[in-house]
Amino acid sequence: MTRWVTLLPDGDTDAYGKAAAGPGVLGGSAAADLPGSFGGTGATWDVTAERNPADIAAKAGLPEPLDTVALEPMRGGYVPLRGPRVKRTLLLAVRPGTPGALVRQLEADLMAMPEHISTIRSWSLSRVDQTLTPSPWTHVWEQEYADVQGLTGEYLGHPFHWTCVDRWFDGEIPGAGIVEPRLVHVFRWSREPVLTSR
Repeated sequence: MTRWVTLLPDGDTDAYGKAAAGPGVLGGSAAADLPGSFGGTGATWDVTAERNPADIAAKAGLPEPLDTVALEPMRGGYVPLRGPRVKRTLLLAVRPGTPGALVRQLEADLMAMPEHISTIRSWSLSRVDQTLTPSPWTHVWEQEYADVQGLTGEYLGHPFHWTCVDRWFDGEIPGAGIVEPRLVHVFRWSREPVLTSR
């Protein structure tokens, strides 16, 4: 089974969620992106399946997703959380030619964030599986929160974020600004866990 993150036009997201219930599909969840999201296409569909979500959508007679990435999970953490939660997804691309040591330091800093930011519940850092989905994106950083404030407040405003992580996204910092300016930062409500212990 592969986990996929898919960007959809804002519309009938329930139909995509229902489509992720057929053979070869372990689970799926779709919803409109919330205000404050940027770089996305209106909605996000998270799928765990043996097949590409584009194939799942086509079989259900739904419009093709606008962007799809297959995930190669590096590390994650699972924290039980009852009820609805906010699922945040960040798609980023490391600049071509970046030394591997710098990429690994970026990854280490992202994976260290849950140790410092208490509002992060379940989380996962993945590289994009370029064999399944050739893509300009290189990494996907995902988290779940009990509410929007956990993301827009403590996460984005935490000292660890703006002292240790933001530098990788600032092209004016020599030796650190290795992430391309274009990002997808989207977050939405989910009735059930997306990042699970599986």
